[in-house]
Amino acid sequence: MPTALITGASGGIGAAFAAELAERQHNLILVARSEAKLQQLAARLQQEFNILVEIIVQDLSAPGAGTAVFEAVVKKGWTVDLLVNNAGFGDYGVFADRPLEKQLTMVQLNIVALVELSHLFLQGMRHRKSGSIINVASIAAFQPMPYLSMYAATKAFVLSFSQSLWAENKDLGIRVLCLCPGPTESGFFKVAEFPTSLASSSGQKLLPAEEVVRDALKALDKNESNVVTGGFLNQIIVNMPRLMPRELLVNSVEKLFRGKGE
Repeated sequence: MPTALITGASGGIGAAFAAELAERQHNLILVARSEAKLQQLAARLQQEFNILVEIIVQDLSAPGAGTAVFEAVVKKGWTVDLLVNNAGFGDYGVFADRPLEKQLTMVQLNIVALVELSHLFLQGMRHRKSGSIINVASIAAFQPMPYLSMYAATKAFVLSFSQSLWAENKDLGIRVLCLCPGPTESGFFKVAEFPTSLASSSGQKLLPAEEVVRDALKALDKNESNVVTGGFLNQIIVNMPRLMPRELLVNSVEKLFRGKGE
């Protein structure tokens, strides 16, 4: 029975990955900060699908957290066949006005922990010549996004990094996928302090996390390097940078995401 490790597993896309993979008879290692939520999810999935579920309570925004998770897995004797780097968050507002500590924490979680975990677990996959990694980015990865500047920049890194890993490892039987969802039912907007007025006026329907996960796993089965979920509108959004001059695109996004009173 294969084993999947999922970060940010206590809710949203992470919890949806856990449920879908449990149904597909994967043993699970669930990583997040909330012990209570992880225990509740683990108990439910173990009972419903008769699988093994291990939880690791870890704040991945802490320096060295990825190594701590890896060492905990090695100590327990688990082999990770699928790594899902899902943990991450965003922050809305003018960059210069937002807390610097929050921006640096975002880099630590969205980039550093993801790189750390990918590097550590990929070595074993290359040795075995098997394994898969799913790195969760966003449609924000495809263009600069004023007022979500750091978030978009970190996700652009994830997209570029993941596609490079895909090319480096595909001939070894290792699959690497960058998942780029559009607006999804999760706690993202609340954590990012995204204005309710902007979220409601965008006209985009929030996609169920379960649908995002199913699309991701289909793309992984096809060994695609990236997948954009959420329908035709999101396909237009991610291809806009190819069609519009850079400055025109960024100015248009700035007007779209500018909050009232800016």
